[in-house]
This record gives sequence, structure tokens and C-alpha cells, in this order.
Amino acid sequence: MLSNHFQNGIETARLVWSQIPRSEEEELAEVGRSGNGGAESLDYEVIENYAYREEQAQRGKLYVWYYVMLKWFFSLLIGIGTGLSAVFINLAVENFSGWKYAATFSIIQHSYFAGYLVYIIFNLGLVFSSVFIVTQFAPAAAGSGIPEIKGYLNGVDTPGILLFRTLIGKIFGSIGSVGGGLALGKEGPLVHTGACIASLVGQGGSTKYHLNPRWLQVFESDRDRRDLVTCGCAAGVAAAFRAPVGGVLFALEEVTSWWRSHLMWRVFFTSAVVAVVVRSAMGWCKSGKCGHFGSGGFIIWDISGGQEDYSFQEMLPMAIIGVIGGLLGALFNQLTLYMAHWRRNYLHKKGNRVKILDACILSLVTSLISFGLPLLRKCSPCPDSEANPDIECPRPPGTYGNFVNFYCSNDKQYNDLATIFFNTQDDAIRNLFSAKTFHEYSAKSLITFLVMFYSLAVVTFGSAVPAGQFVPGIMIGSTYGRLVGMFVVKFYRKLNVEEGTYALLGAASFLGGSMRMTVSLCVIMVEITNNLQLLPLIMLVLLISKAVGDVFNEALYDEQARLRAIPLLESRPKQYMRNMTARDACKNQQVVYFSRVAKVADIVSVLRNNKHNGFPVVDHGRNQEPLVMGLILRSHLLVLLQSKIDFQNNAFPCDLRSIANRHHLSDFVKPVSSKGLSIEKIHLGHDELEMYLDLTPFLNPSPYVVPEDMSLAKVYNLFRHLGLRHIFVVPRPSRVVGLITRKDLLLEENQDSATVELQSTSVRIGSRINLALSLELFADIFRQRKDGSKS
Repeated sequence: MLSNHFQNGIETARLVWSQIPRSEEEELAEVGRSGNGGAESLDYEVIENYAYREEQAQRGKLYVWYYVMLKWFFSLLIGIGTGLSAVFINLAVENFSGWKYAATFSIIQHSYFAGYLVYIIFNLGLVFSSVFIVTQFAPAAAGSGIPEIKGYLNGVDTPGILLFRTLIGKIFGSIGSVGGGLALGKEGPLVHTGACIASLVGQGGSTKYHLNPRWLQVFESDRDRRDLVTCGCAAGVAAAFRAPVGGVLFALEEVTSWWRSHLMWRVFFTSAVVAVVVRSAMGWCKSGKCGHFGSGGFIIWDISGGQEDYSFQEMLPMAIIGVIGGLLGALFNQLTLYMAHWRRNYLHKKGNRVKILDACILSLVTSLISFGLPLLRKCSPCPDSEANPDIECPRPPGTYGNFVNFYCSNDKQYNDLATIFFNTQDDAIRNLFSAKTFHEYSAKSLITFLVMFYSLAVVTFGSAVPAGQFVPGIMIGSTYGRLVGMFVVKFYRKLNVEEGTYALLGAASFLGGSMRMTVSLCVIMVEITNNLQLLPLIMLVLLISKAVGDVFNEALYDEQARLRAIPLLESRPKQYMRNMTARDACKNQQVVYFSRVAKVADIVSVLRNNKHNGFPVVDHGRNQEPLVMGLILRSHLLVLLQSKIDFQNNAFPCDLRSIANRHHLSDFVKPVSSKGLSIEKIHLGHDELEMYLDLTPFLNPSPYVVPEDMSLAKVYNLFRHLGLRHIFVVPRPSRVVGLITRKDLLLEENQDSATVELQSTSVRIGSRINLALSLELFADIFRQRKDGSKS
């Protein structure tokens, strides 16, 4: 009977394995792979066509209030959703880890080999579930997702990154990869999770899964969705680190390219909501209703009871920590770039089976190292309980605290390497940051862990599982930071030095050297350690590590974005752009344009032969000189061709009033999944191809225009700061219609523009009259003085 069940299990596993797609093309046919060449620019510019202006004219003050309040309500939903997702992920990870370590520790009391097998099976099962979810259900959920979200907020939409299935894959995949003990974290995936929730809320839910209530479908532009995704990114960081202010600064410093004060308020509100949700969940779990979930899981490593002051003599070793962090961080970026490039371009192109095998092999190697290396270390005696009454030694693995008893012959001994390795990452970092624990770790154990975990973090990077780099970076940095702290304690014996303080500075230096963040990272480290006194020291090591790392390469997320072919626009233009003009940038381009009234066959031909997403519309004036009418988007043309209701039999312009009720602004909204209409899916008959289409009501009559001799650096700044997708380059204009100054932009809502013009004109006339009277008065005085002198 048992053999039959075992045979059925083997057959089921074999059937599942045979159904896994063997080629990358099968996966791409289902959903666009993250970071592929299918990235598309977003339309952050407002298309002020006829439909937009008509709808704006019909909206009153009540709708404006409703629109603003709905934005705040959506920010509330994003905060609640991201907070609950973080709670669920942390509960699952902590409970799976707790069960794993509890079962392993109970079994190794009888047999270490049997305990090792149980440990491997736990980790392998969790990692397999993660990679299986990613490869079969949500390919875009692999990796941290931060480079793709950074690209989205920079104006580039990578297919599949904000889908509902990506959200599900990110949540459950993170549970498997982090709970399986791989050298990665859940913080990056939580940022991606928050962005997915924000995008789904912004588009009104998921159409494919019939989760799209009508009252949510209000925000119909990429600009509004961008603001919500920004709130989601900040919420993800706030949920991952319990650092609401750090989340706001992370969104401002790292991922966004466009910012304003109103967005700041909503982002801050969203992060505050996340903090409340997470705090409420932790309070509920303290009653023991969350299983193995304890004070771990939600990151906060309180070292407020540690070192309270520092001396000038400690500046040198702290500066050395910054230099080490910059060097190791830059090396980490370069090695992970090579590893991700090899996986992306060679290993993963062999199909999903290879991706699954890759992740499973990583799980086996990680389990072997984390279980086997502590067996090679000798145990150390526990600290004196009378001198250290607050320290409980030993403690079993998987529980909150230091001093893990692992393969020790005496009950009053602990294994310092197992305290780091045979533990969750959150608890291991808490142990490294701990104060009042002098000589808990030997230098050999810390060096061994640093070399092995650094190597594992590099090798694991780029595998087909959801993975973050924050917590592995903190683990690496805190290890060499604690090493430096041990030497400082040894050489500066008279100082009140804590090894845990140097571990914190090491963690900050490695993150600064790898991710190159300063302000947001500084605030995050202060919030998660609850020690404001160390703020100047954290600022010091961050500045040094960032300066050292910038000498060698770029930030981690920028390198990965380039590897994924995400065309990010950096904050500043390149130096050579100052010596180029707009004409130089587009001199090799052949402009493809439409006439004001275009033939349907010509439109179809242009769309099939060109991949452009915007086309100029040109008409001719009275003297047959070309006149630019505006810009028509490819997506709008596809909607018009699909509906066919605007086709006409003649080539004359139509009456704008006749199309007032034909289209709604929502008809032209692009789906957030980047799977809009394509010209291949539109079928037109011969008679329909011979008809005409007037493009005037649907084009943007006021696109951004620059003269051809404007410097390319100036065009770059304009393009990036306004979040544009197209800019027209035209010859030098022949005449000036008017000149706008600051006062022209300060027009009140209830003030008529003609009145303002009359006032400004009367001011100019009055000033001229006053000037004339003054000159005449001075002339009279001069004549009187002259006559008096003659007499």
C-alpha cells in the first residue's frame, strides 16, 4: 500500500516536470519577461485633445474634491494592503523557519545526519516552491524588482512587472526563498509588492481575474498611476524596515525622477498607515496567536542600550570601516553583475528546468554550508551568569537570542558560528548588533562567515526567485564591522566601546558602498536600531563608502537596470551633450507624419512598417507652407481603427461638435499590463481601407517644442524633469506671439485675463505719464535757475 502511494507520488512529480516549458519562448508567450526588449515609454504628458478638454470643461468643483479625496483614500488602501502583505510574509517566513529549526534541533539530539536531512528537505521544499511559482506563474516576480520599478517611475514600462499574478508570485515566492535559507532578503520584493498593489488600485483592480469594481476606475493616466506607485514603493520600505520616514526618503532619493509637495504628503501618509498596520499586527502577535512568530521577523534591532558616546580616537577605525564598505560594496556590484549576466544570457536561456535546477542546487549548497561549517568549530564556554545576569546561555537555534548550543559536549557551552549561520537572518543580525556581549564571537568565526556568506550572496544573485539585497548587505557589513570593533576593544581598552556599534557602522558602510544611498539609508539605519546618538557616525561612514564606491562603478540598481536593458535617464546629462544641439540628436531620423485628414490605408501601412509610438500631424496653410497641427499617439490611432465609427467617405475636415458623444476619455486609456491593441489584431475590409479619418479631434495640439539649435543638455533636462515621451524639434521661429513672465502665471481663478492685461497696460501707461511729468518739472526748474543766473 505504501509502495503504491510512493509510486503515485513519483508519477505525479514526473508529470509536473514534463509540463514545465523547455524554452524561453514559451514563457515569453505567456507574459513578457522582466527586463526584456519589450520595454515601452510611458505617457506622463497630458494629452490635451478634444475629448480631454470637453471632459475637463464638464467637471465642476465637486468632482475636483472627489478626485482629491479619492487619491487620499487610495493612499490609505495602499498602506493597508502593503502592511497586511508584509505581515503575511513575515508570519509565514518566521513560522516556516521556526518549524524547520525546531524539528532539526529536536532530531539532532539523536542523530546529526538525520537532522541534516530534515534541514535539507525543509529548505529544498521551500526554495522549489518559490522557483516553481516564479517560472510557471509569474516570471516578472524574479529578483528584487526595484530596478524595474525605478524604470517605471523614470518613464519606462517593463511588461508584466505590475500584474496581479506578479503580486501573488512576489508574495509567495518571497516566503519560499527567504524561508528556505538562501542568502537573500525580502525587503526588495516588499518594495515591488507595494508598487504592484498601488498599480492595481490605480487601474481599478484586475480585469483578467474580474476584480475591477467600477468606482475604483478613476485614474486614467500614467501620471496618476505613477504617483500611486511612488506611494507603494515608500510603503514597501516602511513595511520592510518599520521605517516610515526612511520609506519616504527612499522613494525620493532612489526610485523617483519627478517629485512635488502634494505627492510628499500622500507618500508620508501611506508610510504612516503602514507603520500603524505593522505595529498593530505585532501587538496582536505578542499574545502568542502567531505561532513561532516573535520579536523577530519585523526588523528592528534595538541597540539603544549600547554605546552612548564615542571619542576622537575612534574616528580612524570608523573611517576604515567606510573604506572597507566602499571597496567590498563595489566588488559586490561587479561580481553580481557578472553572475547575473551569465545567468541571464546563458544559463536561463536553456529553459525553466535549468532555472529550477539552479535554484535547487543553490539551496543544497547553502544548506550544506550553514549546517556543516558550525560542526567544524569548537564550542565556547558560556559567560559567567553572575557577572552577566541578563544573558541566557545557551539557547536553542531558531529562538530569539544569542549563544546557540549546537554540537556542543557541555550544556553550558555555545557555538559562535552556529549563532550566526544556524539562525534566521533577522535574528543573526540582531545577535551581531547586540551590546554587552564582548568576545561572543571569535575572529576566525567572523572571517569564516564573512567569506562564505559573501560568496553565497554573490552566487545566489540573479537566480529565478524573488530576492532582495538589503538584509544580505547588512549581514556582510555587520560581520566585518564587528571584526573591526573587536580590534578597537583590544587596542583602546579604556574606552567604552561596544562591538555591536561597529557592526551597525559596518552594515551602513556596505549598503552605502553597494547601493550608494545616503540620506534615506541613514534614516533607515537610525529607525531600525532606535539609536539617534549614532547618527553622525552613520553619516560619516556612508559618505566615505559612497565616495570610495563611486570611484569603481555605479550603484547596484543602476547596474542591474542597464543589464536588463531598462533605458534610465540619469539625474544629469552627460558632459558631451553640452556641445551638441537638438538637431544633432535627430539628424539621422526620417520623420514619419500624417496629414490632418489621412487615408485609413495609409495609417495602417505606417503603423505596420514603423514601431514609433507618436507621429506628427501636419497640415498646409494658405501659401502651402507646412503647419504642425500636433501629435497623435499610436495607441490612439489603434483605438480609432478598432472602433471604425470615425471613418468618413471624403477627405474634408469634420465638424468637432459631431464627435462629442462618440468617445470618452477612458476609451484611450492604455492598460497597465502593457498589452494594448496591436495593428495585427485589427482587421479592416477593402472598403474601410479606402475611407478617411480626420485626426484633428484626437491629437495633442500643444506638444512640447524646442528649436533645433537648443543644446542637447537643455533638452535632456526638459525631457526628464517633465517626464516626456516626445519632443518636437523645429526650425528657429520667425516671429514672437507674446512673452510670458512670472506675473502672467499668477492669474487668480476668479480674475479675467483681459482685466489683468488692462491693469498691466494701465500701469505701463501711468508710468510713462509720470515719467513725462517729472521730466517737464525738471525742465521748468532748470529754466528758472538759468533765468535767475542771467539776471
